[in-house]
Amino acid sequence: MQLARDPADPPPASRSTIRTTLRAAACLLLATAAPARARAAADSTSTAGWQLDATGLAYAERQRTDVLEPIGRITRIFQNGQTLSAQLAIDAMTGASPTGARPSSQTQTVTGASGSSTHSVNEVPTHKFTDLRAASELDYGLPIGTLFSATTGGRYSREKDYQSVGVHEMVSLDVLHRLATVTVGGGYDRDEVFPVGGTPRPLVDSGEPRAAGRDPKRVKSGLVGLSRVLTRRWLVGGNFTLTREAGYLTEPYKVISLIDPSDDAPTGQLTEARPASRERRAALASAVYHQNANVLYLEYRYYWDDWGLRSHTLDGRYLIQLPDGAQVTPHARLYTQKAADFYAPKLDVNAPTPEFATADYRLGPLDGITLGATYAFHVPGNPGEWSLRGEYIRQWGRGPHDPGSSLDTIPAVDIGSVVVGYSLHF
Repeated sequence: MQLARDPADPPPASRSTIRTTLRAAACLLLATAAPARARAAADSTSTAGWQLDATGLAYAERQRTDVLEPIGRITRIFQNGQTLSAQLAIDAMTGASPTGARPSSQTQTVTGASGSSTHSVNEVPTHKFTDLRAASELDYGLPIGTLFSATTGGRYSREKDYQSVGVHEMVSLDVLHRLATVTVGGGYDRDEVFPVGGTPRPLVDSGEPRAAGRDPKRVKSGLVGLSRVLTRRWLVGGNFTLTREAGYLTEPYKVISLIDPSDDAPTGQLTEARPASRERRAALASAVYHQNANVLYLEYRYYWDDWGLRSHTLDGRYLIQLPDGAQVTPHARLYTQKAADFYAPKLDVNAPTPEFATADYRLGPLDGITLGATYAFHVPGNPGEWSLRGEYIRQWGRGPHDPGSSLDTIPAVDIGSVVVGYSLHF
């Protein structure tokens, strides 16, 4: 079972990013997989039965966030090709997340909504957190004839400061004598944000009182895609996704440092502010080439949005069949990102306050590399297939201001993850 994460997004660095990638996967990855299973079941009644998929993820950022995530999915495949799937995921997250405040050449003591904290010289200010997220999903796949299939699904997730309810629909049509497949889909999420300690006002002193209550967030997403069999060995495809977000999009726990330009010393902190709407777009091109036994997978993704963020992702996998029936798949991914228009690692205390500003490095200029491999195997005398995946991620970048200052450099983050999976058809 594939881990529920958009592979083209930068590595998660906080609860917010983890939440976003898991929800995006529910709309795109899971919904896309269900029509494929339905078509496979329609082609052969021998596939009717039950399918169990389970994974366990251990994810760790050095001196930052740790995540343990078990996921279980059960699918009923009917004789006529219909499928009904249910999934449950639990995310246990602990660690420390960067606040957005700039490191200082002096010891800093900061008071905010979550209390006071002291940070040593040149230390990246962070705040500690623990959270538990539960997410459930339900998908129904329906083949209509041999060329058309549809999937309808819903999902719900809840954590201590966030709730999400969503639905999605995906339809696929085989054309050109089943040599090409057209896919169209969409999703809608109705979310609510209720930060611990209340919602901060934008670009005010971070110690000011916060407002109680819930803030709405709405997400609409759509996808159109085409895949084409070119030869017996070569399959190509592409898709375009459009996502529109509206509502509370600011990170309530992030701040931005005020700096006195005369000595580059911090004088205080403001809460960050982001626009109340965002339009995301992504274009993906992929190719699969099947050799005699091995398979090469290549993907390129270009992402852009109206916040000024731009990114390029190149992803490659090479599946190698081993003599004992096992498989090993090396994996490499390169990622580069241009900063959002309102990203700034600091603000001049003497300058006018901008309308929007964030020092969240996830919206800054970033580069990343991922190296890993997956090993899939069968245990002799036992049903089902096991898989083990390990990956190392290195993420780094620099701030757009004062490039010669080490304090404005986005520090490198080392990330490791291990995923154990099991799949059984019965």
